[in-house]
Amino acid sequence: MPDLFTPYTLKGRTLRNRIAVSPMCQYLAVDGVAGDWHNVHYASLARGGSGLVVVEATAVSPEGRITPGCLGLWNDAQAEALRPIARAIQDAGAVPGIQIAHAGRKASANRPWEGDDHIAPDDPRGWETISPSAIPFGANLPKVPRAMTPEDITRVRQDFVASAIRARDAGFGWLMLHFAHGYLGQSFLSPYSNQRTDLYGGSLENRARFLLETLSEVRAVWPEDRPLSARLGMIEFDGHDEETLEDAITLARHFRTLGLDFLDVSIGFSTPEAKIPWGPAFMAPIAARVRRESGLPVATSWYISKPEQANSLIADESLDLVMLGRPFLENPHWPYAAARALGRPDAAHVLPEPYAHWLARYRSG
Repeated sequence: MPDLFTPYTLKGRTLRNRIAVSPMCQYLAVDGVAGDWHNVHYASLARGGSGLVVVEATAVSPEGRITPGCLGLWNDAQAEALRPIARAIQDAGAVPGIQIAHAGRKASANRPWEGDDHIAPDDPRGWETISPSAIPFGANLPKVPRAMTPEDITRVRQDFVASAIRARDAGFGWLMLHFAHGYLGQSFLSPYSNQRTDLYGGSLENRARFLLETLSEVRAVWPEDRPLSARLGMIEFDGHDEETLEDAITLARHFRTLGLDFLDVSIGFSTPEAKIPWGPAFMAPIAARVRRESGLPVATSWYISKPEQANSLIADESLDLVMLGRPFLENPHWPYAAARALGRPDAAHVLPEPYAHWLARYRSG
């Protein structure tokens, strides 16, 4: 029976444990280029003992950024700035992953601590947003996006492919497609944001077309020995949960057929009217169902923070990995703290030797 510290092998990559750092936007890039903050931040997370570190949502085009401070992978300079980050993560013993994304109608926003709302129309920092249909998200994101043309759809798919190639060549060993959280991929899937009448709207088959085509084209350039994953919003908590979840599981099965290796089960965030039942590990039962019915290995996050809780989700095979975000911000050495809490005598082995030696020697100190 696996536990939190059982290694996990997928394709040609082995994670030293079942603990993954979830992609967490830092909003501190300049023109999409990673800087000193990102180098220190990601190296620190990897040295903390996780098995996988996924670099934050990285835009496939300038228009795909959430904020002006988001990372990008639409040019070679951005890729070169990410190369030492991938290397530092790997050198620290973790598998380096990256999430590539397009924010769609939620793009052109202020950073969370500067309002978390759309940039004002007269602010030169802002830009035109695009979406399947000209429907705004609402609430603090009222900007009306431009409905995408067929040419736009083709271009954005190509942007995902080009970013995947750059991620591959920069040394990342795990790729995640961001198809959740009300961003562009999710916006095609959701009737809240997609009211098209062409091949990309209407039926589930049509609403899923952009996601499936993007996955298929990325799969063609992403190495077979490196895991290809996606984060998908499986549920909205809007009163139509069973129908939405069944559709998403159907889509997950198609993902698997097209070569997806792993699914990060998340929330749609397609409507500000959702009634999300926040609570400890509240997405875990949904992820377990997705795992069972889709045949894909899965992870999820959202209020998983206690070592005993995380361990039990692996032990009962609800999840294959646990994705942790805020717990790592609070304590970058969370895996070490978890090992000690779970009574593992080899607790210090997840840390670099300059830490592990002294912590193991003076464990009672």
